[in-house]
Order: sequence, then structure tokens, then C-alpha cells
Amino acid sequence: MRKILMALAAVFLLSYRPASVTERPDFERFFAEKKLKGSFLLYDPQRDHYTAYNFERTRQRFLPASTYKILNTLIGLETGILKDENSVMKWDSVKRDVDAWNRDNTLETAFKVSCVPCYQELARKIGLKRMREWVGKANYGKLDINANNLDTFWLEGKSTITQEEQVDFLRRIHEGNVPFAKKNLEILKKIMFIEERQGAKLYGKTGWAASGNPDIGWFVGYVEKGDKVYYFATNVESSKPVPDTFVPARRQITEAILKTMGI
Repeated sequence: MRKILMALAAVFLLSYRPASVTERPDFERFFAEKKLKGSFLLYDPQRDHYTAYNFERTRQRFLPASTYKILNTLIGLETGILKDENSVMKWDSVKRDVDAWNRDNTLETAFKVSCVPCYQELARKIGLKRMREWVGKANYGKLDINANNLDTFWLEGKSTITQEEQVDFLRRIHEGNVPFAKKNLEILKKIMFIEERQGAKLYGKTGWAASGNPDIGWFVGYVEKGDKVYYFATNVESSKPVPDTFVPARRQITEAILKTMGI
């Protein structure tokens, strides 16, 4: 039996070819223009190829922040707490600094304005047991979820994910290789859509982890262009106080790089 297992392992190793990587140190200029440090990762499944700036950093672990809303949405739909993109996420009447959070939202609008209290209430409704189960089934990052942080674990604390893992999760979602119903994946895709430009459709989600120092910013998603798809994850960091460029730069850097690459 041991010899058979060793033979199978040898065959696997001979047949396995890790994705190739092209490093683009010239992409540093896009980060420098915004006075930020960070890294960029793009995966092209058509060529099984990564394009990266600061590739080693794309394997470092950071809080997922509001990029976790991608998975939180799917869990909410799969558990039946949310029905579709029009499901109402009611305002708790607590006044907050972001005006768009101070009203009832639908799932779609809550996702697009990144309504933190909406998704915190969703997490509480999902509950600890189901949240842990679905995170495990989805094979998403390394999350520290307990009774004391159920509605904050993606924003502060020990939960982490890498850019590589973000890209892999997006790819598995797009290809349907995740334990969620097809209809729920379609609802997620609908609310992740940002815009179409010259035949290319952009889907994505931003995130901002402000609980530590430095602050961490995300923009993750994918582009559909004809019959091709490209998955990306951009991560930026800045010591406090963050510059005015921090919030818009997450998308601006990403889109500038995608444009440079002809995507």
C-alpha cells in the first residue's frame, strides 16, 4: 500500500506545474503616485499565470476588512436570512458618520456602500456555529471567529487572508467550485458588478482595516472581457493619519494597472 501511495505521489509531482509568475517592479509608480505602499496580484487562468508587483507581499496575511462581505453575503443567502439582492437590511436607528448607512438598505445597496452595521447584524443572525461552518466549507483565509467577535472578526483581531487566497476564492466563486447554490452565486455577481467599459466588465469589493497601524486597504475582484476572465487583488497600506489619496487609490491603482495591461 505504501508503495502504491508513493507511486501516486510521484505521478502527481511530475504532472503538477505551479502557475508561472511575471514580476512587474515598474508598477511601483502607481503606488508611489498615491503616496502608498502595497502590492498587486493578477491571475490569468487562460495561461495559468500570475502578474505581480511586490509578489512576496501578496503572500502576507492581512485582515480581510469589508472584502469579507463577499463571503458574508453568500452565507446570508445560503442560510435563507437573505432572499435576493432586494432583501431589506433595516437601519438600527443609530446615527453614524456615513450617511448611506443611516437608512434602510437592500442587500445590493448595503454591499455597494459597504454598510458595516448592516453586515454586522447579518453576522449576528447567522450565528457563531453556522458562520464557522460555512467559512470552513468555503476554505476562506484563516479566520478567528468566537462568541466575543462574531460581528467584528473581519474588521479587527487575528483573522487574516492573503492576496493569493483572495484571488483563489474569487476564481472558485466564478467557476462555481464553492459550496453555494448557483442562484446565490448569480445574486452575488449582480451586486459585485461595478461598470462596463469598452467591452470589459468590472466586478469587485473594497475594504479598509483601520483598527491597527498601518491602515490596510483592499480592492479585490475580476474582469470579464469577452470569453476571458482575470482575477485581481490589490492591497495598500499607510501609517496614520492616512493621506486623502487612501480611499480612492484602492480602485485607482488597480484600474491604472489593468489599463496598462490591456485588460
